[in-house]
Amino acid sequence: MEALAELERVQVRILERTSSLELSYLSDNLSSSLSVSSPPAANCGATAEVSETEARLSAILKSSGVRDFCFKRVPGDYYDRTFEERRDLLGAHSIDHLCKSIVMVNTQAPANITDCSDRNNSKYYVVVVQYTARLNAESLKNYLYLLNGGKVPKKKFNMRLAPEETSQMLTGFEHNAVTCIGMKTEIPVILDEAIVKLYPDFFWLGGGEVDLKFGIRTSEFIDFARPFIVSCSN
Repeated sequence: MEALAELERVQVRILERTSSLELSYLSDNLSSSLSVSSPPAANCGATAEVSETEARLSAILKSSGVRDFCFKRVPGDYYDRTFEERRDLLGAHSIDHLCKSIVMVNTQAPANITDCSDRNNSKYYVVVVQYTARLNAESLKNYLYLLNGGKVPKKKFNMRLAPEETSQMLTGFEHNAVTCIGMKTEIPVILDEAIVKLYPDFFWLGGGEVDLKFGIRTSEFIDFARPFIVSCSN
C-alpha cells in the first residue's frame, strides 16, 4: 500500500510539472503573438524632448487622420551601427522594416517638365525603399512609361539619385533625415511594393532630423501619402 501511495504521489508531481511547463509555453507564445499583432506604436513611448520638427510633423499627421505612428530619438552613431542594432534601437520587427526616402530626378525629362505639378510625369519623385533592398531604376522607368500611356517616349525617363543639395532644397530635410511628411515641395511618392507586403505592417523611415526616426502603419501611410505602389527593388 505504501508503495502504491508513493507511486501516486510521484504521478501527481509529474502531472503538476507537466501542467507548469504547458502554462509557461502558452504564456510565452501568447506574449509573442501579442507583440506581433498589437499596434507597434504602443511600444514607442514619448521622446525625451519633442523638437519643433517632431511637433510639426505630428500635427500634420494627426490633422490628416493618421493615428498609428510614432517618433523615436536615436543615438548620434546610429548610421555607424549594423541593421540589427538599428532594428533593436527602434523596436522594429525585422531589419526589412527599416526603410528610407530617396529623392530621385528624371534626368531625361522633356524641357517643359521642370517641377512636380504633374504627379504622373514629375521631374522628381520620393522613393521609399527598404535598406536591405536594392533600388531598380529600370523598373521605375518602365512603370512611369506605362503610367503615361506610352505618350512620352521611354528614353525620356531616366531616374537617378538627386544631388544632396537638390534633395534638401525640395524637401527641407538634410541627408539621412528625409521623410515624406511636411516636405517643402509636394513631391509625388513611390512606395516599393515589398514594403506593402511586410508583416507586421508597420515600418520605419527618416523623421525629419538625422537622429529622429518615424514609424507608421503601412495602410495609414498609403492613405496619407497616396503613393504609387511599384515593384522597384531587387
